[in-house]
Amino acid sequence: MKLTMGKQEMELGGQYLGTLREANDLLDDPAALHERMQEDGYLLIRGLHDPAKVKEARRVVIENLDANGQIDHNYPLEEGVAAEGKRGGFLGGAKAITHTPEFLGLVEGNEVMSFFERFLNGAVLTYNYKWLRAVSPGESTGAHYDIVYMGRGTKNVYTCWTPLGDVPLEAGPLALLIGSHRFERVKKTYGEMDVDRDHVEGWFSNDPIELVNHHGGQWQTTDFQMGDVLIFTMFTMHGSIRNNSNHYRISTDTRYQLASEPADERWIGDNPLAHYAWQNGEMVSMEEMRQKWGV
Repeated sequence: MKLTMGKQEMELGGQYLGTLREANDLLDDPAALHERMQEDGYLLIRGLHDPAKVKEARRVVIENLDANGQIDHNYPLEEGVAAEGKRGGFLGGAKAITHTPEFLGLVEGNEVMSFFERFLNGAVLTYNYKWLRAVSPGESTGAHYDIVYMGRGTKNVYTCWTPLGDVPLEAGPLALLIGSHRFERVKKTYGEMDVDRDHVEGWFSNDPIELVNHHGGQWQTTDFQMGDVLIFTMFTMHGSIRNNSNHYRISTDTRYQLASEPADERWIGDNPLAHYAWQNGEMVSMEEMRQKWGV
C-alpha cells in the first residue's frame, strides 16, 4: 500500500515507511514505558480513552463545522464528510469548542491524567491551550519537532495525539520518524529554535524521504481507532499522511508535564498568550536556516 506524505509517496512496509508498535503490554510497568519511550520516542496505546467520551467530543466539533457550512449533508452528520470546496482548519483557539465539558472531559479526564501521573510519578498539569485540527481531504502536515513551538519551560513535555474518531491509513493519520529524538545535530540547531523569537517557518521538511536519507530512521504509522492515543516527546519528528478520504480527519494534540516543573507561559492560564510573533512580518525560510545549520 502506497501512502503520500508531503511531496513524496512511500510504500508501507518498505525502506521508508513501517508500522508503529503498541505499548499496551507495558501499561502496568512505568519503568518499561520509560525504556520504550527512550528507545522509540513514542508510546502507542490502544484504547486509553473511553470511546464514548471521544464520540461526544467529536460530536461537538462536527456540530461546529456543520454550523459553519463545512459538512456535506448528503452523508450522515457523524461521518464528518467535507462539503465541496470547504476546508477544515486549525481550531486551537476556539474555546467555544475546546473548553466545552465534552472536550475537557476527554483531554483532562481521569484516563489520561492518571496515566501521566503514573508515567511521570507525580502531579501533572496539562496546558490550558488545546490544539484541535480538522484536516481537510487532500491535506497533510509537514515534519517538525514540537519543541520549536513550546520550548520555554521544561523540555520534559509530552504530546498526546488523540484522533477524534477512527482514522484508517487512507484518512491521514500521524506518522513519526523513529530515531529522530536522537538526531543530535538537528536537536542542537533546529531543536533550539523558537518560532516566536526567530520568525522562522516551523516545519523542518515536507520531504520525508530526504529526511531518512540524510539523517536515518524510518517513518512509521498505523490505523487508529476511537480511544487510541499516540504519546511522544518534544524531539520526536512527526507529520501526517495525506488525507485521501472524503471526510475531515479530526484530532487534538494536548500536552502534559510535571506540575513541579516550569511551563511555557504562552500556553497556560485562563487566556493563554499563544503565538504572538510567529508569522507576523517577514519570515525566514526553513531552507535558509537548514543551510546555515548544515542539517
